[in-house]
Amino acid sequence: MNRFAIALVAFAFAFAPAMASQPGLVVTKNWKLMDQCAQAARAAFPDYTAEANAKREAKLKECLESKNLPPN
Repeated sequence: MNRFAIALVAFAFAFAPAMASQPGLVVTKNWKLMDQCAQAARAAFPDYTAEANAKREAKLKECLESKNLPPN
């Protein structure tokens, strides 16, 4: 029985670092939201002209500000 308990404890500690912390989950969620803003901006202004780049950056900034996210 002791071997089983030791194996179980060792198994539990082996996977403990793999669990995400609360700040890690928040950061991951924010990165996903920032990626969604960038995708929306690229979809709205797909051209790579100077004018489209400026509009794309403005749309990205507006989206990030509306979701209370940090700027790129």
